[in-house]
Amino acid sequence: MPGKTPNTPTPNPLQRARRVVIKVGSALLVDAASGRLNRAWLETLVADVVRLHRQGKEVVLVSSGAIALGRRHLGLPKGPLRLEESQAAAAVGQIRLAHAYKELLEQWDLQVAQVLLTLEDSEQRQRYLNARATLSALLARGAVPVINENDTVATAEIRYGDNDRLAARVAQMISADCVILLSDIDGLYTADPHRDPNAEFIPLVREITPEIEAMGGESASDMGRGGMTTKIIAARIAVAAGCHFCIAAGAPRHPVRRIEQGGRSTWFRPSASPVAARKQWIAGTLKPAGVLRVDDGAARALSAGKSLLPAGVTAVQGRFERGDTVSVQSADGRELARGIVAYSDSDALRIIGRRSEEIPALLGFAGRDELIHRDDLVLS
Repeated sequence: MPGKTPNTPTPNPLQRARRVVIKVGSALLVDAASGRLNRAWLETLVADVVRLHRQGKEVVLVSSGAIALGRRHLGLPKGPLRLEESQAAAAVGQIRLAHAYKELLEQWDLQVAQVLLTLEDSEQRQRYLNARATLSALLARGAVPVINENDTVATAEIRYGDNDRLAARVAQMISADCVILLSDIDGLYTADPHRDPNAEFIPLVREITPEIEAMGGESASDMGRGGMTTKIIAARIAVAAGCHFCIAAGAPRHPVRRIEQGGRSTWFRPSASPVAARKQWIAGTLKPAGVLRVDDGAARALSAGKSLLPAGVTAVQGRFERGDTVSVQSADGRELARGIVAYSDSDALRIIGRRSEEIPALLGFAGRDELIHRDDLVLS
């Protein structure tokens, strides 16, 4: 069967990962009968996060559960909620959920940050760049961001609709190495194992084929919004960004440690690393928004794998914004590289030919030292 193999991948991608996104479903966090936080289980998850952190990994949590927690406190009935009821429940539940993560993680001397996102934050360039910069700054300072969809303001038109895809988008945004989906099922099967006793477990997916996509079913939980179909969609987003993607049962205590130690799960394998995938996307840009012309010293630095600094740029052409892809050219017009620029054309014009330490005085704010960072640059 395409995409199927009898063995799990070795070495375990989680063991090798530097930056990990862990998605936690509502059914794991909230007891279905009482509507209360499953604190005993959450304590073991937090211990797993601390374990990864002490290994030098950066960890982001994408957490469901706000609506499930809030609906009990508002006395809302079971079953589907109207949009305004979901938003009200989220507003109450987000406070309680954030407090629980803060209390448990700070016991281990880890800083916690709550980040609320909508679909537009990953689709609109400026909002995407701002969210990415915020998350990068938090991770650089050792904090653990806890992310949820901003259900209090998101309308049907700007929703992810499930936190599986949100986790994949976050991984894409921050160039994560690994996404772990802690779910109500231990991985991908050839059919829904709740309905088909002959369904076969698939430990490794090398390529997401139409046959793999057809294996998607519905969630066994009535608390979550995502089924296996959304998990496969999320996996496609993640692997396209060079990220390993794992679906595993979250209900056992210490669920992430179980995965790290080789516990049963399905891994989707990317064909490239996050940086390589990002550079493939940059190289494939059909029409760069502008041009940066560089001197011979900058050209040599680029060929040696260095970033592009303002000092080596001699001219700016075209109109572009921060986050656009531009062409880097030699004095005679030969394209040397393409990259994602860190400044608009107007700001770039003010800092070219100058040292990076002069940027705050020239622009009135402290931007990046590089016009194009080497991770955002691909040689032509």
